[in-house]
Amino acid sequence: MKVTEETMVTVTIDVLCDVCSSSTTPPGGSAQYGMLTAHWGYGSKHDGERYEVHLCEQCFFSTLSTLRRQRMVEHMSDEKPGKADRPDAVFGRIEQDNYFKD
Repeated sequence: MKVTEETMVTVTIDVLCDVCSSSTTPPGGSAQYGMLTAHWGYGSKHDGERYEVHLCEQCFFSTLSTLRRQRMVEHMSDEKPGKADRPDAVFGRIEQDNYFKD
């Protein structure tokens, strides 16, 4: 026997970039966006606050570029460069799919 119930479900139909307000969903596709998130814990002056910023691809990589530039300026007088300062390092990237790379 099949038992059914009618329910209301909330479905995300699009994600807009919080910087430029553009849609992150290409026609016929699913949303393609990056997120910056924070959850400040006990002892922080922002204790208990949570943040979530949705960014389109262009704004996401522009933000990463700005953060990397800021890091470079703040550490330019360091005597020994850190691992993240290698020319081949991509700031913040923790994984890369190589399925479509030549």
